[in-house]
Amino acid sequence: MTTVLNTAVTKTRWRLVPFMLTLYILAFLDRANIGFAKQSYQLDTGLSNEAYALGAGIFFIAYACLGAPANLLMKKFGARKWIGVTTLCWGVLSSAMAFCDTEWKFLTVRTLLGAAEAGFFPGMIYLTSQWFPQRTRASVMGLFYMGAPLALTLGSPLSGALLEMHGFAGHPGWFWMFMIEGALAVMAGFWTFWYLDDNLEKARFLTAEEKKALIEQITSEESKKQTSRLMDAIKNVQVWHLAIIYMLIQISVYGLIFFLPTQVAALMGTTVGFKASMVAAIPWIAAMFGTYYIPRYSDRTGNRRNLAALTLAIAGIGIGVSAFASPVVAIIALCFAAAGFIAVQPVYWTMPTSMLSGVALAAGIGFVNMFGAIGGFLAPLIRVKAETVMNNSMAGLLTLAVLTIVGAIVIMALKKDKVANATTGAVAEVK
Repeated sequence: MTTVLNTAVTKTRWRLVPFMLTLYILAFLDRANIGFAKQSYQLDTGLSNEAYALGAGIFFIAYACLGAPANLLMKKFGARKWIGVTTLCWGVLSSAMAFCDTEWKFLTVRTLLGAAEAGFFPGMIYLTSQWFPQRTRASVMGLFYMGAPLALTLGSPLSGALLEMHGFAGHPGWFWMFMIEGALAVMAGFWTFWYLDDNLEKARFLTAEEKKALIEQITSEESKKQTSRLMDAIKNVQVWHLAIIYMLIQISVYGLIFFLPTQVAALMGTTVGFKASMVAAIPWIAAMFGTYYIPRYSDRTGNRRNLAALTLAIAGIGIGVSAFASPVVAIIALCFAAAGFIAVQPVYWTMPTSMLSGVALAAGIGFVNMFGAIGGFLAPLIRVKAETVMNNSMAGLLTLAVLTIVGAIVIMALKKDKVANATTGAVAEVK
C-alpha cells in the first residue's frame, strides 16, 4: 500500500475500532448477562430450566429474521443514525429486563431485545467492508471480536458484583445488573450520533487525499468480486455453505456462554457470585489473546480455511475435555474452547465479505448472520435437551463438542470455494 493509503488505514483503524469494540462489548454483555443471573433469577421468579433455555435462545428469533433487512436499511439511512438508534433501543430493552419477574415478560423482552440488536452486528461487519481494504480486514475484525471476550472478562466481575447488590433498595441483584448494564448502552447510543460518520466520503478525520486513496482501493477491490445483486447472494451455493458453517460456530459459542458461569461455579462447588465470576473470566482472557494473534496470522499468510478449521477443532476438543476433567484441567480446556470459537470468527468473516459487493454484500451478511442467529437460538435448547434425554449433565457439553468439530470439517469442505487473497485483494482459489 502507498504511504497515503497506509496513513488513511491507520487513522481509520484508530477512529473506528475502539468505537466498534466499545459497542460490541455492551451488546454482548446485554445479550449474555442472563447467564450470570441464571441461578438467582430462576430462584426469584420460579423460571424452569426449559423456560430459561427458551428465553436465552428466543433472542435470536427476531435477530435472525431482521438482520438482512436491517443491513439494507443501514445502507439507505446511513451508519450514524442506524447504529445510534439501534444502540439506544437495545439499551432501553436490556434495562427493561430488570422488571421481567414472570415467564411471559421474560420471553417478550428477550424477543424484543433480539429485534433491537438485529441491526448491530451485521451492520458492524458491513461497516468494516466499507471502510477497510481486504488485506487488513481479518486483523480489524479480530480487534472488533475482542469485544466478546472483553465483555465476558470485564462483565464477569461486573455482573458478579452487581448480583451482590441483592436487597439494595428492596430489589434483587439481577435487577441492578440488568438496569445498570442497559443504561451503559443508552449512553453509548447518544455518543454514536456525535462520533460516527455515515461513510468514507463524509469522514471528518481524513484529509481529502487520504479519503481518495482509501476509496480508490476499496472500489478497486469491489470491482473484482463475484456478485453485486441481492439475488446473486441468495442463489450463491457458497453463501449457503458459509451460512451453515456460521450456524455451527454459533451453536458452540452460545451453548457454552449461557451456561459457563454455572459450569464454573459447579467446578468450584459454589454458586454464581463475585468469586465464581472472577474465575469464569479466565477463559475470556485466553480468548482475547487468541482473537488478537490468530486473525493477524491469517492476514499475513492468507490461509483462511485451514486456520479457521484448526481453530474451531481445538475449540471443540476443549469443550469436550471440560466435561470430564478435574476443575483445574477443565478451566484450562475451557480457555482453549473460548479462544477457539471466538478467534475463528474474524477469520471466517473475511470469506463472505470477499465474495460479495454492493446490495448483495449488505443482504448476504444479514443472510449469513441469520443462520448464526438460528444457531444461537438452538444452542441452549440443544444443550438442555441432550442433558434431559441422556439424563447426564455432561451430555450437553459433549453434544456441543461434536457439533463444533463437525463445523471444522464443514470448513475444510470449502476447498473449491473462492475467497479473497489476503495479499492481493483478488479473488483466488483456496488451496
